[in-house]
Parts: sequence; C-alpha cells; structure tokens
Amino acid sequence: MIRIRDPIHGSIVISPAELAVVDHRVYQRLRGVKQLGFTDMAFPGATHTRYAHGLGAMEVATRMFDALFPLERAHLPPPTRARFRQMVRLALLLHDVGHPPASHASEAAMPNRRALGLDCFSEAEQDRRASHEDYTILLLLRSALGDLLRARFGDDGVQPEDVAHLVSGRFPARAGAFVEAGVDYYPVLSQIVSGEMDADRMDYLQRDSFFAGVSYGKFDMSWLLENLGHHVVGDRALMALSHRAVFAFEDFLLSRYHMFVSVYYHYIPVGFDTMLVKFYNEAPEDFSLPGDPEGYAATDDVALWSALRSSSNRWAQRIAQRQAFRRLLETNADAGAPDLEDIGRRLDDAGVDHFVSTDRGVLSKYYGGGPADRPIYVHNRALKQVQPIDEYSRIYERYAQPTKLVRVYCRPDHFPTARSVLEGVAPLS
Repeated sequence: MIRIRDPIHGSIVISPAELAVVDHRVYQRLRGVKQLGFTDMAFPGATHTRYAHGLGAMEVATRMFDALFPLERAHLPPPTRARFRQMVRLALLLHDVGHPPASHASEAAMPNRRALGLDCFSEAEQDRRASHEDYTILLLLRSALGDLLRARFGDDGVQPEDVAHLVSGRFPARAGAFVEAGVDYYPVLSQIVSGEMDADRMDYLQRDSFFAGVSYGKFDMSWLLENLGHHVVGDRALMALSHRAVFAFEDFLLSRYHMFVSVYYHYIPVGFDTMLVKFYNEAPEDFSLPGDPEGYAATDDVALWSALRSSSNRWAQRIAQRQAFRRLLETNADAGAPDLEDIGRRLDDAGVDHFVSTDRGVLSKYYGGGPADRPIYVHNRALKQVQPIDEYSRIYERYAQPTKLVRVYCRPDHFPTARSVLEGVAPLS
C-alpha cells in the first residue's frame, strides 16, 4: 500500500492499482486545474488543485462507507462489500476529471454533447451544451483511463460503467451491479458521491476554507461519521443519521452556505468569471474545449492562460493582465432591489462600460425545489422512530428563500462617472 500525505486528512492510503489510476495522465491533468478558478485573486492561498481534492474526496468517501457498512456488521457478503467500497473510492477519486480550466465558468467553452460521441443522452439532450459531468463520463468510458480501469479492476467486478453510473446515474443497465439480496444499494452509494451530505462537499469545504484562510467551511465531520448509518425503505438502502448528530448536520449545511456567499461568490472572482464568459462568447475561435478525450486530457489552466495572453480580445487581455472591472453596486435583497434595467440604461447613456452578475446562494439543491428521491433519514433508536431529515429539522424552512447576490461592475476609469450617474438612484459600493 502507498501513503500520500495530505494537509487536510493526514495519510491517505491507496493500493498499487489505484496508484496506477492516479499516475495516469487523465488524472495527472488535474494537477494543472485549480480547484477554485479565479478565487486566488481575492484569497491568495486558494491555489490548490482538483488533483488533491480528488484524493481527499476518496479518503472521505472511504470513511463514510466504513461508517455506513462497518466490517464487523456490514450486512453484506465480504466480496460484495469490497466491490462496493472499491466502486465508491474510484467514483470519488475520478468524479472531477472532466472539470475544465478555471472551473465552472469554462463550461461556456464546451461544445454540444453530440461532439462527445456518447450514447447515454437522448436526441434532445445531444444538442445541449456539454457539462463537466459529461466530460467525466467521456474520460471514464472513451479514453485510455477506461481501459486501465477494466484491466486493473475488472477481475474484482468493477467496470468503468459502474463508476460512471455512480457519478452520473446515466447507465441503468448497470443497476444490477448494486443489488445484493434483493436490496438496491445504489441510492446510498450515490449519496456518498453526490447528495445532501456527500464526500465531495465534506472534502472541498474543509480544503477550500483551509487554503482560502477562512473558517466558514469547518464542521464536525468526525461526529457526523460516528453517527452515520443506512436505512432500507422498501428495497432501497438510503443514508441515515442518528438524531444526536442533526445539529452537526445543520452546521454542515450552513458551512457550505456561508462558503458560497462569502468565498465562492466573492465579488472579485465572480467579476473575473464574468469576463471569461464574455471572452468565450466574443472570441470562440481563440479558445474552445475539444470533444475528443485525448485532446481534452491535454487542456488545463496553462492552456487557457496561454490562449488568454495571445488573444487580442479585450476581455482576454484584461484577465491576463489582471485588470478587473470595479464593483459599482451590490445588493443581496430581492425586496427593494434597484431597477437593474433603469441602471443599465443610465450607464449606457453616460457611456459607462459595465456588466452585471447574478448569483443565488441556496442552503440545499436537494430540498425546497430540487429532487428529493434520495433523502437522508434520521433515526432515534431509543424511540424506534425514523423519518426524513427535512421533516425532522426546521433548517430548510428557515432558509427556504435563496440569497440573491447582484453586482454591477464598471471599468475603473469610468467609476467616477458611474457614481455621479447613479447617485441617489441605487446604494453604491
């Protein structure tokens, strides 16, 4: 076994077969993709990579799996437990291999799904823009990485399609691989990968807050894991949490919420993200993301910055020279918010170069309007009670309304004019 030292989780143990995956160039590409895009423009320490995040997420997923299915009382035959555990480890290790340079903003440079040549999308879906999740599927199934997974893990009953199904849910033909003794374990295993309290979030909140130098992303992971279990509803296994840890769960949700409104949606990286999307829209010939896996595996932050520096597009040059637009106005209140159309007209009439960004901070994407087919259950063994956590906790009710963050930016040399135009019209920054 190989041990990798990590500043967040300590020693991360990987097998020789997993080391071959980590050493593969598809995964090594993530050394050149920063986890938080332009966030280091505001938080200088936030230069960590998706390479380290994948390893950390795999470690957290392993701890979660072992808490859900402890070896001494796993209720699973040892070969099945080992196979499920390996699937989950690979899914978290590789869940971000499809991320583009500069994080989510670069999805604007992706082609339609049709260019990826995948058959897991409907005809209507093929004409929609690809996402980083789609590229993850591409790299898992259509690159040399997929061949490596088959060679190294096929004899253990783990196929790349199983990993892709855990990441995306798009391969129902593999559903039988997750059933044991009539119980479908796919729901609970997929919750470890992507859910209300998943290993991805548990790693990135701690990792991002550590490198950004803030305290918002801290929560009691050890207590959550100590109180984690699973609950079978009908023939489906789902994640469950002891009632003793519900306050820790609420703190976890709030940690994510505060990280979004304070770090991920900080006005400086949001401004650079907006300029990057404008570059993609105005100069698509200067940088685009290839649809073939080999070409994509060679595209990282270095390739993007090279394109930005060589482009004559004004947004590219502003980003390359770190010449941000200045924040003119910011509001997070829906009620009484300024009339953006009126503000835009006034700035246009005055010849002020400006743009607007809008972000929405939500407590959860799984409740209050999102899919809730994989709830977390709360169990009180003393009272023999089990119920979905959104019925047990009132935090969803208290944070039902999203926080809307609206910013207006303008060119720095136009700032005095913009202020005079909007004086008395809107609360300025």
